[in-house]
Amino acid sequence: MQAGQDTELCVRSSYERSLDPGETVFDEGDPGERLYVISAGDVEISREEGGARRVVARLGPGDFFGELSALHGGVRTARAVAVARTRVLELDGPTLEAMCLEQPEIAIRMIRGLVARLIEAERRLTALGVDDLLRPIVRSLLRRAEPSPAGGGARIPVTLRSVAEEAGLSLREAHRALHRLFERRILEMADDGLVARDLESLAASVDPAG
Repeated sequence: MQAGQDTELCVRSSYERSLDPGETVFDEGDPGERLYVISAGDVEISREEGGARRVVARLGPGDFFGELSALHGGVRTARAVAVARTRVLELDGPTLEAMCLEQPEIAIRMIRGLVARLIEAERRLTALGVDDLLRPIVRSLLRRAEPSPAGGGARIPVTLRSVAEEAGLSLREAHRALHRLFERRILEMADDGLVARDLESLAASVDPAG
């Protein structure tokens, strides 16, 4: 038996996990220590956005997920749930690295998958105009604004993640919209969030005539 086959059998016997329909693989906020490869079944990936849950992907055999948190650390930014009876390979970073060194085709396949996801993200951003992104961001900022007693400006205690979640956008989409407001000098960065120099200008920023 070849070394690559030995590794595959070892991985399957040591790291395979069976899931019942509706079972959660991981949830938002969980530590991201492992990557998953679907052997059989289907997994649904969803995110909490604007108080509602939005399905962002449905994956099947051969697909992988959870790779960014596993490789770079941090917490999960989405929920993964088995749709049907499912089997996944649950791999930690060192195991995945060893597999890629022994079988480079695994690394190539992962790179291709990541590139495909980046292309899809770029396509979605292109389809969404900046004005489409500004509207929910500005509504969220206005709800959170704490007007200055002197009038005019306001302190807005938010993080990129909190405003993205309330607006129902991805972190990248929220960053793109906020960058436009910074460019127009409507918003400024502060230690504990943002500062709007003029709430009227902030509200008018989503007006096509503005």
